[in-house]
Amino acid sequence: MSQASLTLSELNRQVKDAIRTHLPETYWMRAETSDVRRNRNGHCYLEFIEKDAATQSIIAKARGVIWSNVFQMLSAYFENETGQQFTSGMNVLVRVSVEFHELYGYSLTVVDIDPSFTLGEIARNRQLVLKQLEEEGVLTLNRELALPELANRIAVISSPTAAGYEDFCDQLANNPGGLVFYSKLFPAIMQGDRSEASIIAALEKIFQYRDLFDAVAIIRGGGASSDLSCFDSYLLATNVAQFPLPVISGIGHERDVTVLDIVAHTRAKTPTAVAEFFIARLTRTATELIGLEERVVSESGSRLLKEQTDLFSLSKELVHQSSLMVQREVAAVQQLSDKMKYGVRHLLQYQSHVLENRAQFIQMVSPVNILKRGYTLTLKDGKIITSLQGLSLDDVIETRFRDGSSTSVVTGIKKQEE
Repeated sequence: MSQASLTLSELNRQVKDAIRTHLPETYWMRAETSDVRRNRNGHCYLEFIEKDAATQSIIAKARGVIWSNVFQMLSAYFENETGQQFTSGMNVLVRVSVEFHELYGYSLTVVDIDPSFTLGEIARNRQLVLKQLEEEGVLTLNRELALPELANRIAVISSPTAAGYEDFCDQLANNPGGLVFYSKLFPAIMQGDRSEASIIAALEKIFQYRDLFDAVAIIRGGGASSDLSCFDSYLLATNVAQFPLPVISGIGHERDVTVLDIVAHTRAKTPTAVAEFFIARLTRTATELIGLEERVVSESGSRLLKEQTDLFSLSKELVHQSSLMVQREVAAVQQLSDKMKYGVRHLLQYQSHVLENRAQFIQMVSPVNILKRGYTLTLKDGKIITSLQGLSLDDVIETRFRDGSSTSVVTGIKKQEE
C-alpha cells in the first residue's frame, strides 16, 4: 500500500501558504547587512545576519532583496540622513515582508528603513571606541603634542589622484605670503575596505622618517562622504592617537566628527582648510618674528643712541674731572715742590753749619795748630809715632816743631813708670 506523499513544489507551496497566512504583515527587524550587491537591473541583493554578542559568531542568517524602485528611494534617503552609503557591515532597522518562493526559497523583502537606528549604532560604536581609547590612556596623546611654530615640513597621507590632495598642494604653493612649505606624499587608499590598513601602513612609513617632518596631514577629498567608516575604526584611531608627530585631519566631512578627528591634534574640514591651517600658523609666526626683528632694531637703535649720549656726557664729565684732578695734582706738586725747596734750603743751611763746625774742629786739632801751641810731632818713616812701642834703638826719627824739624837717632828708650 503506497503512502500519501507530496512533491517538493507542493510542499514548498504549502510552506508559502503557511507563511503568508501566519506572517501576512510587514515587520521591523534589527540585523547586520552582509554581502550587499546591486545587479544591473538596479535590484539590491544582500544577506541579513545576527551575531552572538559575546562570541561574534553568526547565529541567524536570511537572504534579502530590495527591488530597484524601492532601493533607489531608500538608499538615497539613508545616505542623506546618515552620511553613510548603504553597504555591508552596517547595523540597520528595516521593515520587511516575509516571502517564500517555491524555487528560490525563504527571503526577506525590504520595504522601508529607519536611518535613525543606524545613526544611533554608528554613534554607539564611536562612543565604544572612544571609551576604549580613554581607558587605555591614549585618547588625548596626539592633541597634547606641541606643534612647532615653524611647521612647514609636512608628511601627507592621501590618494595621489584625489582632487583634495591637488587642492592642498596648490593652496600651500600659492599662499599670499610666499611662505615655503615642504610636503611629501605617502600614498594610501582613502575609502573602501582596504583604507584602514593602507593608512596605517602609510603612518608606519612616516614613522621611519619622523625626524624629517613637523606634522602629518591626513586628507581626503573628492570621494563620497559615505565612505568614512574606516575613520571610526579603533585600530586606525589608536595608531593616530599614539603617533609621535602632530596629526592634522581633513577628510572632507562636515556633518559628523569621526573618531580620527577626535584623536587627531587638530581637525580641519577639508584638505584646503588643512593647508590654510598651516599657512595661517606659519604666517602668524613669521609676523611675530618680523615684529620681533623690528623691535630689536628699534630697541638697538634707541639703546645705541642712549649709550652714545651717555658716553658723550661721561666723556665730558671725565674731561672735567680730569682737569680738576690735574689742577689738584699740579697744586699738590707745586706745594710739594715748595716744601722740598724749603726743606732742601733748610737742610743745606744745617749741613753748611755742621761743616763749618767740623772745619773749625778739624782746624783746631790739626797738627799745625798743635805745633803752634808748642807741641812737637815725632815721625818715623813719615808716620806719626804716638807710643814708645813704635820705636827701636837706632831708629831714625823726625821731630817737627812750630818753626821747623830735626832728625835724630834713637840711642836709648826710657819707659815711663806707671
